[in-house]
Amino acid sequence: MPTYPIINSPTMTAAEAGSNAAFSVEDWSSGYRSQPNEHSYWVTDIEGHIPADLEGTLFRNGPGLLDVQGHPVKHPFDGDGMISSLAIQDGKAFFRNRFVRTAAYLAEQEAEKPLFRGVFGTQKPGGPLANAFDLNLKNIANTHIVYWADKLLALWEAAEPHRLDPSTLETLGLDYLNGLIAPGGSFTAHPKIDPGHHGDQRLVGFSLKTGLSSKITLYEIDAQGNALSQHSHSIPGFAFIHDFALTPNYAIFFQNPVSFGPIPFLLGFKGAAECISFNPKEPTKILVIPRNGDPMQVIETDPCFVFHHANAFEQEGQIVIDSVCYGSFPSLDGSSDFRDVDFDSVPAGELWHFSLNVAAGTAEVSKQLTRCVEFPTLHPDYLGRPYRHLFIGTAHAPQGNAPLQALLKLDTHTGETEMWSAAPRGFMGEPLFVPRPQGQGEDDGWVLVLMYNAERQCSDLVILEGKDITAGPVARLKLPHHVPYGLHGSFVPHYFGPEAGSQEAQG
Repeated sequence: MPTYPIINSPTMTAAEAGSNAAFSVEDWSSGYRSQPNEHSYWVTDIEGHIPADLEGTLFRNGPGLLDVQGHPVKHPFDGDGMISSLAIQDGKAFFRNRFVRTAAYLAEQEAEKPLFRGVFGTQKPGGPLANAFDLNLKNIANTHIVYWADKLLALWEAAEPHRLDPSTLETLGLDYLNGLIAPGGSFTAHPKIDPGHHGDQRLVGFSLKTGLSSKITLYEIDAQGNALSQHSHSIPGFAFIHDFALTPNYAIFFQNPVSFGPIPFLLGFKGAAECISFNPKEPTKILVIPRNGDPMQVIETDPCFVFHHANAFEQEGQIVIDSVCYGSFPSLDGSSDFRDVDFDSVPAGELWHFSLNVAAGTAEVSKQLTRCVEFPTLHPDYLGRPYRHLFIGTAHAPQGNAPLQALLKLDTHTGETEMWSAAPRGFMGEPLFVPRPQGQGEDDGWVLVLMYNAERQCSDLVILEGKDITAGPVARLKLPHHVPYGLHGSFVPHYFGPEAGSQEAQG
């Protein structure tokens, strides 16, 4: 079952959001509009200058439709996946967006109504009787997009990937990773690119089957797309796992202390994710899986809920993990419109620091950032290695849960932070760090953020210098339309835009 963070979630109602607030609920919610149109064009409205040595393609994934032919989804994470790309070369940028043509998307567009239930509560018309015992979930392909082994893959962790053409974003069909997964199988929405701990780069991912007991299967894939290894590990109980952390010798998963009560889902009253309960008296279990296939070790730690991990590394016999943790599962209250949900009781994510003594089977926990944060990113060469600089989305205010409106840079060695804020009318997406070619230093590069600009009711691509984010954007690419709040994306150093002189380039 797919699992996602509650992002851009306000703690104030419209009446409470006064003139001194860092944001207004009306501005925030206006970013949650469907974008049914598909575009392809050169970006011409640019403040500043795109760095001349920034070249490649930014791919973003997220729910592009917040309704199906006028039937609203109950939660945005049930929306159909829409891929956006910005191909950058020679100081120019070409934008394109297309929906992933999943079988379910095509069927619903033809029927002009929802035909499938959503994990987060979207139901078919007709009430509980029309939805009871319908367990046929819709592959919405809306969570992440990665480029590996010359394949562009749109990911949703409860089903198979969809392969796309990286230049046109045309949907080419389901992809089974060279036979690694079977039809009807699944692959994580959070694979990791091992930067070369064992020689060449490799893609590491997993699949999860859960119920009364669970099974994690870990996959390692070479640059040609072939399996280098795979092994499975059984876990007692229900498992709700979205992301994992990777070191040279271990894959680390957090089994959140939650339970699943399926009856309301089976009877057609709720979505599957609405039937999850957090158990604050139970520990979070850290599953340490050796990448060589040796038996798994389980280490218990303080109760918390984890969607995303920032990084992990091995040091002096310990495994260090930095993760965004919530004090409980940030569930919704069941209201009819997610834009009207009272988020006062929804916990904010904080950055926690875990030190695991593998020999003793113990964990020490501390907090690195107590302000509201989500969506960490760092230099890709430092994944699984000791690192210093982390970039992460944060709220404008230092306390309380609120939309992500700012970018924070953390020096993990000193604890010092720097911040650039888009408040009061800018709302952040996931930042991505792109290293400068032949760059010097871990923060020598750019941070790219596709954000929503409520003043224009459109989206901007913001480019900041990693060494000095406080200086503000070196370039702001103003799109003439909005892209609904998204989830995850990737930057690849390959230019997938039109060639100079082509018909599309001229158009």
